Amino acid sequence: MAASNPPQSQAETSQSPPSCDHSAWVVQTLLKMNTIKAGMTREALLKVFTIEGGISTRLRRTFVSRSCPYFKVDVQFQAVDHPNRESDGRVTIIEDGRDVIVKISTPYLQFAIAD
Repeated sequence: MAASNPPQSQAETSQSPPSCDHSAWVVQTLLKMNTIKAGMTREALLKVFTIEGGISTRLRRTFVSRSCPYFKVDVQFQAVDHPNRESDGRVTIIEDGRDVIVKISTPYLQFAIAD
């Protein structure tokens, strides 16, 4: 897995302050991401986020905002209608929209993960 760094344009390398429109968009995106809380379902989370590549399991996964793939959260789940682990000790791989969020990180910024 390697992080991909997008090329920077001349405008992106300048130190000018962000526009009000851009700042408002960031605020709205963060507010939308912060609507997802522990106790909600995977299905509810997937209305705001989508999955990211990289290593994950049914019980732990990084998700990216549908608005911007650089806004991310790490999520832990409790499996529903299936044990968290198989009889041989492996983590269950079958995801279910009814899985319950146990823990969700504070949103953070990171370049996309390339598999």
